[in-house]
Amino acid sequence: MVEEEKKKVIKIRVPRISIWMATTLILLVVLAYVSYLYFKGVPTNGTPTFTAQQAANKTVSYINKNLITTGSATLVSTEDVSSLYKITASYQGQNIPVYVTKDGRYLILQQGMIDMNQQITTTTVPQTQKKDKPTVELFVMAFCPYGVQAETIMKPVFDLLGTKADIKIRFIATIQGNTTDSVQSLHGATEAQEDLRQVCIMKYYDQKTYWNYLMGIDNNCYGTTATSSATVMDACWKSAAVNASIDITKIQTCSNSTEGLNLLKADEQLTTKYGVSGSPTLVINGVEYAGARSSEAFKQGICNGFTTPPTECNQTLSSSGSSSPSAGCAT
Repeated sequence: MVEEEKKKVIKIRVPRISIWMATTLILLVVLAYVSYLYFKGVPTNGTPTFTAQQAANKTVSYINKNLITTGSATLVSTEDVSSLYKITASYQGQNIPVYVTKDGRYLILQQGMIDMNQQITTTTVPQTQKKDKPTVELFVMAFCPYGVQAETIMKPVFDLLGTKADIKIRFIATIQGNTTDSVQSLHGATEAQEDLRQVCIMKYYDQKTYWNYLMGIDNNCYGTTATSSATVMDACWKSAAVNASIDITKIQTCSNSTEGLNLLKADEQLTTKYGVSGSPTLVINGVEYAGARSSEAFKQGICNGFTTPPTECNQTLSSSGSSSPSAGCAT
């Protein structure tokens, strides 16, 4: 049954702004692609079919329509580099070089090549999978730095849409037995224990209380877990619990028993269902999100999952704190 459901999952991979912003092309990369284009039969020398200016205009227009989540890029300069045009665009105060074939078709990035004759649409949820109240699941490892960053980015989205969408944190862990010490998590036993505590908190408290606790952990406990003793972490999570008005004894009882283990097993089953292997992974209505990591981009992805988007979707969130969509902790 799990395998049948897994096959139904639709994964949308879309290049976004952080991909080309992060690109620093070196000569070796350019030469490799020139060779690739040669064997593909794409013109890489001779009389260009586009002037440098025409290629630049097309490239900047393509970037603005397809690779940017907010704002716009502007042309800085063009340069003929033998078989390609080097085009430098400015975005958010950074000058970013990209390379384009002289027929004005292929945009070459370090991560791959984009055919600019094929328009890219923004990440979308199929109409058949839209919901009145979207299901939003952010899969993380409690102490993965990229997961923690994604949680921080998601917090303003939860504050805006938490009553309109079902936004949940899910944990990536492997359970190899019937006791809590059989939980295997990438960052060790301390992380496994925190996973167990958090699934218990989500069971016994509302999401607002949970997110208050989560931000306390991320802001005050996360950075010290790698070097601190279990005693230090124990004191830290209890302090976060007190500040969020959470009953410590209740959570300890749950997280140290089969109750917490079964809650975490449910998350493990979901990671298998969706084929999740990296922290963070965002799934909206069963569709894996592949856009930029920023509060505004997350909001847009979730709003796209509504049958009828609420008025809150018209509010623009700050995009500060965005990160590369390719960075993560992998199992």
